[in-house]
Amino acid sequence: MNFIALMAKPPSCTSLGKHCREIKLTVRVSDVEDESQTLQDASITWMSGHTERVTFGTAYVVANQLRVDATVHVPCKYLETLDGRPAILPNGQPVPALNGKRPLVRCAAHRFRGPLPQTTQAPQEKSQPVQLGNDTFSVYYKGRKRNLKLRLKREARRALPVLQSDNPCIGAPCRTGDNMRGAACCRDFTLELHLPESYEWTEALLRSRKSPYLCKVKREDDDTAECEVISACGFLEDDGISCSLHNRILPNGWRAKPSLCYEWPELEKDETGHPGCRLI
Repeated sequence: MNFIALMAKPPSCTSLGKHCREIKLTVRVSDVEDESQTLQDASITWMSGHTERVTFGTAYVVANQLRVDATVHVPCKYLETLDGRPAILPNGQPVPALNGKRPLVRCAAHRFRGPLPQTTQAPQEKSQPVQLGNDTFSVYYKGRKRNLKLRLKREARRALPVLQSDNPCIGAPCRTGDNMRGAACCRDFTLELHLPESYEWTEALLRSRKSPYLCKVKREDDDTAECEVISACGFLEDDGISCSLHNRILPNGWRAKPSLCYEWPELEKDETGHPGCRLI
C-alpha cells in the first residue's frame, strides 16, 4: 500500500463535531535531563506565549520530557458552507450566522451536514492573556506558571545614547505562509508532538487541517511528529513587532525574554527561513 496515498485520505470521521474546528495534541517541549530549570522555563514560556490559535494547558513532566497538552484552533480543510465556501474565515471567525442561528455547513469529504460545530476557543478578550498590565506578565518560573511583576533592566550609568532601534526586525519585509508581513518568527512556530503511530485518527485529523495555519506535517519516528502552526505570540506589543518582555528581568536576575527569541539558530541545508528576513 502506498504510504503517502494512505495518509492523504481524509479522516474516518462519523459526524460533524469539534474536531472539525480544532484538534487536541500533546506537545513535547524539552528533555528535562538535558536542560536546566531555567532553560525549561524559557522554553515553555516561549511556547505557551503563542496564544492566537492555540490554547495551552499546564506543563507537566512525564518520561523525562516536559510536555503540555494543547488545543490548536485550526479548522479541517474539508469543512465548508453548503455552497462550497470555507466555513471559517482567515481571521478564525466563522461565516456570519443567519437569523441568529449557527450557519449550516458540510464535510466535503464525507457529506455530513448540520449546524457549524462549536469551538472551545475563548473569545479573544477572554483567552489566555500573557500581558496582564502594570508590568505584570504570565510566565513560567521555577517550574510553575506564575503572574510576576517584571522590572526593566537598568541601563549602565555611562551608556552611550542609542540612535536607532536595536530591534533588527522593525521594518523587515518578512512574512509567514498567510502572507502577513512583519515579525514572522513571532507569529509561527514548530510543534514537536507526542503522537504514536497507533493514533491514526488523530494523525489523519492533523494532516487535514487548513493550510497554511497548520502545515508541514511530518513524522519523525514511531512516537513523534512535527507540524508548523501560525499563531502569533501574545507577548507582542500593539505595534505587532516589539516584544513586551524585552529588557525585562526575572526575580532571579535572568532575562525574562526566552533565549529562543534572541539566539538565532543555524539553518539546515534544506531550511530557508522566512522570506524577507534580515537575519539570514
